[in-house]
Amino acid sequence: MTEAGLVLGLFSIFGLFGSMIGGALTDRFGRRTIIIIGLVFSAVSTLTLGMVNQFATLIPLAVLIGLLSHFAGPAHDAMVADLLSEKQRQEGFGILRVVGNMAWIIGPTIGGFVAKKSFLALFIIDAAVSCVVALLFFLFMPETKPMHAEIQQKAESILATFRGYGQVLRDSAYMAFLVAGILMGLVYQQMYNSLSVYLRDNHGIEPQGYGFLLTVSAITVILFQFTTTRLIKHRPPFLMMALGTAFYVIGFSMFGWVSAYYLFALAIVVITIGEMIVVPTSQALAANFAPEEMRGRYMAVFSLLWMLPATFGPGAAGYILDNYNPNLLWYIGGVLCTISALGYVLLHSRLKSQPRFAPAPAVAEVAD
Repeated sequence: MTEAGLVLGLFSIFGLFGSMIGGALTDRFGRRTIIIIGLVFSAVSTLTLGMVNQFATLIPLAVLIGLLSHFAGPAHDAMVADLLSEKQRQEGFGILRVVGNMAWIIGPTIGGFVAKKSFLALFIIDAAVSCVVALLFFLFMPETKPMHAEIQQKAESILATFRGYGQVLRDSAYMAFLVAGILMGLVYQQMYNSLSVYLRDNHGIEPQGYGFLLTVSAITVILFQFTTTRLIKHRPPFLMMALGTAFYVIGFSMFGWVSAYYLFALAIVVITIGEMIVVPTSQALAANFAPEEMRGRYMAVFSLLWMLPATFGPGAAGYILDNYNPNLLWYIGGVLCTISALGYVLLHSRLKSQPRFAPAPAVAEVAD
């Protein structure tokens, strides 16, 4: 277990660096190029992982895969921001969530079937799919980087591009948005790691029961994400972030005092409602914060909202579960989400007059 923790820790830590590198290179060389390179790197690293059978080899490979797996993430987000207007991004990121959750349901089913035949074949197919997608991007996807941003970046050295992260960090409103998100993310991540241990050790719910809860969450997103996004896109985005986080307060706090399985399922649904509000709205807000010529770097820093909690959250939660009343984990989570929600309310009061954070006008839908 210690060896597995070391590998996962290296993967997460170097993923942070990979995202930062990819974000800067996205602004320097364009979204399409970085996405294609990222897909090819992903194919090579995945294929290599399938051939490794010694722990000593896994350590440097975890470093490499950590760097490469998050390399193209900022480019994907920047491309979505390029293609959609400020008023369309919330709905666009919502569509991607539906696709992602469909893949989350279908992928493990296909993967399990393939792994029964040949475990190596699973990695080969994964690598082949990455190469096919890279080829499709190369043949059919044009570069989306705005022209004037392209001109500005060509006049800038690569070193100056990386120094641009200093400008991101000096954006105090964006940093406040990020801190509020990290507090929320520390709690949200527990649904994917600590919750399974808590349910097993304290309520006798086996992994299959936990897996069903996650399936309920994914199906809820697939069925109701479009409707949710349409309901909230005409409302102030920071207040919608506060509303979504309030659902987290209720849902995660419920884990600390319910004991019946159906109530855990209800808590998951409550959390998923918050998730359907928070995730596309936060991605759209991050893109709206960013100047066109710095979208890659802003989206790379935004990825810390999820990556830092994924790196440090499990260890902190494990310490609480091992040394204190396990229910305390969820009460602390409720407090952190409450602080986060208040932060979003304050951001609304400060930034609501700025056009880039205005909700989509209701008349836009009639015009469509």
